[in-house]
Parts: sequence; C-alpha cells; structure tokens
Amino acid sequence: MLKFRNTLSGQVEEFRPMREGEVSLYYCGPTVWDFGHIGNFRSMLATDLLSRYLRYQGYSVTHVMNITDVEDRIIALSQKAGVTIDEYTAKYIDALWQDADDLGVNRPDIVPRATRHITEMVELIEQLRERGHAYESEGSVYYRITSFPEYGKLSKINFAGNIAGASERVDTDKYEKEDARDFALWKAAESPDEPAWDTRLGRGRPGWHIECSAMSMKYLGQSFDIHAGGIDLIFPHHENEIAQSEGATGVVPFARYWIHYEHLKVNGESMSKSKGNYYTFRDLVEQGFAPVAVRYFLLSVPYSKQLNFTFEALRGAEKAVLGLRDFHARLTEVRTEPGSDPQLHEAAARALKEFEGGLDDDLNTSVAFAAIHNLAREVNTAIACHTLREENKRELLELLARFDSVLNIFGSQQEAVMLDAEVQTLIDERQEARRRRDFARADEIRQELAAQGITLEDTKDGVRWKRR
Repeated sequence: MLKFRNTLSGQVEEFRPMREGEVSLYYCGPTVWDFGHIGNFRSMLATDLLSRYLRYQGYSVTHVMNITDVEDRIIALSQKAGVTIDEYTAKYIDALWQDADDLGVNRPDIVPRATRHITEMVELIEQLRERGHAYESEGSVYYRITSFPEYGKLSKINFAGNIAGASERVDTDKYEKEDARDFALWKAAESPDEPAWDTRLGRGRPGWHIECSAMSMKYLGQSFDIHAGGIDLIFPHHENEIAQSEGATGVVPFARYWIHYEHLKVNGESMSKSKGNYYTFRDLVEQGFAPVAVRYFLLSVPYSKQLNFTFEALRGAEKAVLGLRDFHARLTEVRTEPGSDPQLHEAAARALKEFEGGLDDDLNTSVAFAAIHNLAREVNTAIACHTLREENKRELLELLARFDSVLNIFGSQQEAVMLDAEVQTLIDERQEARRRRDFARADEIRQELAAQGITLEDTKDGVRWKRR
C-alpha cells in the first residue's frame, strides 16, 4: 500500500489516484539561468524515483516537468550578455538534458516551457479578473489574496494582520498594490528594450507563479493527482499556485497530493556561491566522480529528510555502487548447477518484501537500498560456498532488474559508467601490460577508457587521468 506525506493535509496518506490505474504528476522543474546544482538534481532524481516506482506498481503515469525560461534573473543576465532570452537559456537547457541523461533520469512525458505558454497564462489571468480575484495597477495585474479565504492552507501560515514588510517571505513587488501580500500575475514592461510580450493585458511578462498553474492545468487538467517540488517552494510559490488555480476554476483541489523534497546541505550548511560550497553536477564529474555514484548518493536518504553532502559521503556512495555492480557481475557470470536452494529463494522473497515495503512507506529509499545490500551479502556468500543454483540465479537476476527499473544503479537501464576504482584497476593493468611490453593490450585499455570518456596522460610522476 503506497503512502505519501501530503503537505496539504500534513498527514501520511494512502495514495489513491483520481482514475484507477492512471497517475497525473507535475514537478516544478528548474529555472534555467545556470548549470544545475546538486540540490536541483536531488529534487529531479526524487521525482524520477517517484515516477519510476509508480510505473513499477503498474500505473500509467503522465509526468509533466516545466522549465522556467523567463524570470527577472534570466532577463537581467540575457540583457547583460546582449542576447535574447531564448539564446541565453538554450545553453543551459541543453546542459540540463545532458546532465539528466548522465544521471540516468527518465525524460518526463511533457516538458512545457514558460515562454511557449504566454497565451494560456493570459487566459488564466483574465479568468481571475472576471471572478474578482485579480486587479490592475499601473499596467500590471495582481492577485487579491483577501478574495481567497483559504490562502495559507498549504503552508499553514496565518496571514491575518500581515502588513508590508512584516514578513520577509511576503512578495513585495515594486509596483503599487492594494495589499502588500498580493502578488504579481502580470508585470508591465518598464522599458521598450526589455523582453516582453504584447497581449490583451498590455505589453509585459508573466509573474513566476502563474506559469505553473497555466502549464500544469493545460496538460493534466484542472485537478490532478500529485504536485511535487522542493520544500522551499511551499511558500509562496505553491501557495500562490493553489490560490490562482482554484480561484480561476472553482475546482477543488487543484492537486490532491503535494510532495515536497527536503533541503540538501553541504557540510551542514546551506549551499551558496558566497560560502564557496556551491557545486554543480558538472563540478563533481570534473573532479572524477561517476554520475552513477552521484545518483546513488542523492537517492540514498529519503526525500523527506535533509541530505548532507560531503566528499567523504560521495566517495562512500561510489564504493557502495562498485560493490553492488561487482555483485551483479559475479551473479551474471557464475556457473550454476540445476535446481534451487530454498534459503536463497526465501532471501529473494524477503528482499522484495523489504524493498517494496520501504518505498511504499513514503519512498523510504534507505530501507530499499538496505534490502539490496543485505541480499547481496547473502548471495555473495552462497556463490563463494557454491550453493547458488540455476533457478536461484534466474530469479535473482530478474529481481535485480526489477529493482533497477526504479533505482537505475546497476547499469542495466543505461550505459555503464566507470567508477574511480574501476578506472584505476584498468590503469594498473595497462601499466603491467607495458612492463611486459604487451603494447597491444596497453593500447586496447587506453581505447576502452577513451570510449568511457577517460583521458590518460603519461607523465614522469605516473599516469594521470580525467573525465572528458
């Protein structure tokens, strides 16, 4: 029985989709102003796990992830660079997909971009004006929070009596508003040279919050199953989404389950460029870490708990993946006698029960990984003692494939990526081949590493290597 902690109710609830056998899932995707950092990818991987496990459970999933490709920061940076918004964001959108592919993330079914849905946003804002939830001021359009009595039901914040400046979390746009708590739906262009759209609302651009309401409802309907995103989005972004969407359509609820991913810390502190502890996924790859190790690390702690990044922990993840892949290789290659060992059959059944039990319990990946590691130890012992039988091997390989359809760490769902220890083993073998003057084998190893994106450099101090 699959259960989630629903932020809307504050309770762990059994998941029951609106339509039997079908799930509609919306994930608040990245703002493409720079390369994705490891906190971004923790959220993306958590959603990938969620989508994969829903499919594992037999659901047909429609997974939508938006891309925010227009907002104040993107506008400022594109103008500084002297390029259009599309030209500025193209580089980072391409990088996002390259990084996601390297991390073994399944592509969402639908990936709408904000700049391609201005018409839908304008129509939604017009609905809000007709229903008395929005008003115009100096060419901009704002949402009137007092028109929505349930405002705050997601974040559980009591907004009664808030005034301008009373809370740093209140959206304080620079335009004139009826109430400091009101937020912008449409921002009038301030200068003729800034990026803007000519619409029935006038020349301007959308507010951040209206983007997700318009895109999610276009592709999933006025009410859908799951809305996911980082915990930092609960307020004001997701709170405003609910007010906009339910205010415009009158349909309640906008989303039935709200799932929020906890923060990623770095050495116990919030990640920021000013602290020098800000890491993109590409930074880690540049330092020689394999993408699959990063994937394992980011999934190793349940999404509902804070994850503390350290290089020691990442090296531990790399070692864990190496152990699991070695186990998978040994199981694949071992020769077995006919028959079945009942203890190993029971071990497989126990691992399956623990794996599914962990993920059913609010996607507890710690329990799921523990089930696999425990199984690996038991099976490795059986291989060493020659008690593994042909039927056990078949059953276990099928089981690992099922596990990997969710976790994607064994490499069965993606091209295997070499870990540091595997690279070093081949380098050592190459050095030994050269010592024996077996230059054909040495060249063969170099080519094998090159195919994996590993470049070797022979120096007087030894062999140096790096990933391309």
